Amino acid sequence: MTSKISLLFVMAAAAFANEQTLQHQQNVIPVTDGWKFIRADVNNAETVAFDDSKWSQITLPHTWNDKDTLAGPNYYRGPGWYRIKLAIPDSAKDKRLFIHFEAASLVADVYFNGVRLGQHRGGFTAFCYELTPYVKKNSPNILAVRVDNSPFEDVPPLSGDFNIQGGIYRSVWLIIKNHVCITPLDYASPGIYFKQTKVTKEEAIVDVEAKVSNGLDRPVSAHLLALYADANGVFPETIRRRVEIVKIDAGKTVSLHDQIQIINPHLWNGRKDPYLYQAKVELLCDGNIIDEIGGTLGTIGLRYFSVDANKGFFLNGEPYPLRGVDRHQDRPGKGWAISYADQDEDANLIMEIGATCVRLAHYPHSNYFLSLCDKAGLVVWAEIPLVNQIYNTPAFAENAKQQLTELIRQRYNHPSIFFWSLYNELGNSGKCDDPRPLLTELQSIAKQEDSTRLTTAASNDPSNKWPGVRKIADLIAWNPYPGWYYGNPSQMNQLLDKYKKDANDKPVGISEYGAGASIKQHEQNMKKGPTPGGKWHPEEWQAIVHEEDYAAIEARPYIWGSFVWVMFDFGSAGRNEGDTHGINDKGLVTADRKTRKDAFYFYKAKWSAEPFVYIASRRNTERTDPNTTVKVYSNCDSVELKINAQSLGSKTETSRVFKWFDIQLKPGLNTIEASVTREGKTYTDKCEWTLMPPVEPNQATEPNK
Repeated sequence: MTSKISLLFVMAAAAFANEQTLQHQQNVIPVTDGWKFIRADVNNAETVAFDDSKWSQITLPHTWNDKDTLAGPNYYRGPGWYRIKLAIPDSAKDKRLFIHFEAASLVADVYFNGVRLGQHRGGFTAFCYELTPYVKKNSPNILAVRVDNSPFEDVPPLSGDFNIQGGIYRSVWLIIKNHVCITPLDYASPGIYFKQTKVTKEEAIVDVEAKVSNGLDRPVSAHLLALYADANGVFPETIRRRVEIVKIDAGKTVSLHDQIQIINPHLWNGRKDPYLYQAKVELLCDGNIIDEIGGTLGTIGLRYFSVDANKGFFLNGEPYPLRGVDRHQDRPGKGWAISYADQDEDANLIMEIGATCVRLAHYPHSNYFLSLCDKAGLVVWAEIPLVNQIYNTPAFAENAKQQLTELIRQRYNHPSIFFWSLYNELGNSGKCDDPRPLLTELQSIAKQEDSTRLTTAASNDPSNKWPGVRKIADLIAWNPYPGWYYGNPSQMNQLLDKYKKDANDKPVGISEYGAGASIKQHEQNMKKGPTPGGKWHPEEWQAIVHEEDYAAIEARPYIWGSFVWVMFDFGSAGRNEGDTHGINDKGLVTADRKTRKDAFYFYKAKWSAEPFVYIASRRNTERTDPNTTVKVYSNCDSVELKINAQSLGSKTETSRVFKWFDIQLKPGLNTIEASVTREGKTYTDKCEWTLMPPVEPNQATEPNK
């Protein structure tokens, strides 16, 4: 492999995000209210006549692990049942009906009017079944779903530092289609794929493929028409069309094609300019439009990129440093059953910090969240749940390949996705068979399904127990934790140099790094780190680790991307550390999204443009040592500090970390104020610290904490 990946991966995608597009299309109905639920296995619950009157009434999204994971690792993992009387609208008469689930964890068996439609194994991707043959016209139509989040040896993830929550925790849709239609059954994708044949600043050619199903008992002839408009909905005067009329036999599904050509395209350029064209795909039969996807809801983002082993990431031919965060999808009190508003808030916080990229760990996240990334210009690393362990069994391999195929087809059209990730930390815990045969297959599938993106992986195996495993994906990234799980933060420099040397000409990224932090725990004038698995996780140490770790990353332009672990504190039932059981507290923001930790503002100072100033260690309000350092983060060039209204002058610092040493606090209340000025406008931050009276020796518990 040369030092530069020779192919400039031309990227374009349409944000036909299942969740976002489905909820607005005509003849697509959300199935949200009216569900009955029981957290137990029940005989005959799939039958039409079953009495569910004593079950709980719930709305979707729903999980049965919204609260019990905080009690410890023995949270409920087992079966639960959902039932609903599915209302069939009059508009469905003489139409085809489909039921589409965005996700259900971990294994779902779906029944309609007592008929088993199928089983989906995998907790993070969509699945869809046709209801048409089983609809009853003059009696209730009962949809029943058995969901089971028990551990299964053939369904990854087999383990991981996060909870596997059960339930139908994403949206469900009833889809009404004509008998000849763009099928929703192609791995539950939108059935539409936009592939770049050519993208330059002068021209873009997009090949459009639609999977079309003929549900009639006779052959038909049909063709596809793909249209595009600018962001304002204005269509060009001339549209290049390549009409391909195809005969579709009865009961068959075939691919139809068209092509879009755009001269001097307006490129999707990350956060700088996330420009999206509008798109519409029409399916025509005998001159009549019989199916349509998009309208003003479909969008296309056009871009190309490359990764250089020595110079890093390039977007549309220009250097574009990828500096961002990792994300999990859970919330306190909600688990995985989060709302669109919750996801909006997550995206807004990631934008506020100034990140240019986000790794969606350790499984496929929702199409809705990806649509937010499309619009915001965030570059995305998307991942399958191959975490820690692999079993070399045919069943496990088939499921892993299924989940990768579903991930790619269901999310193919998101312009924000640049990387498909094959695994995370294989061999980290538990049994792990030699992963090389399976990973080789997965790499091949990823390239067959999508030749326009790169594959990557997250490693933490410095011993390289399986030689060659890190060469399988196009890129490699590492999960180092100097200053937390081992050593000190300054060791990040050595680790990065070693990764670079060992990789030869392969581009190297950092997929995780960080440290835990409690906003309730503080230590003044901290010099060394706490015990990671202990109860003491002072907020100050997290900031120190990130300052030193990121300095090492920033100094090395060959790092193609770096991702902070993690943006938000998240649930991990096996953890008993920091201030709360069952929480991984490495987040830059608390799990409830209410408090941005000090380290959040460090990265905001490094990455964001909107001027601000922030006094670190502000929550350490009761001080025991009069001698202290005052640390301030700002993205402005100069900061003035005042202690008790007395100015200590201004400091200039390109690192964005401003420090005043040997500050003497007076007994009692002290007011700390920092201010910056940009373009004639002043921004200030203020907090109060109290210097406590000395504690008698026999009363002291943890000095200086």
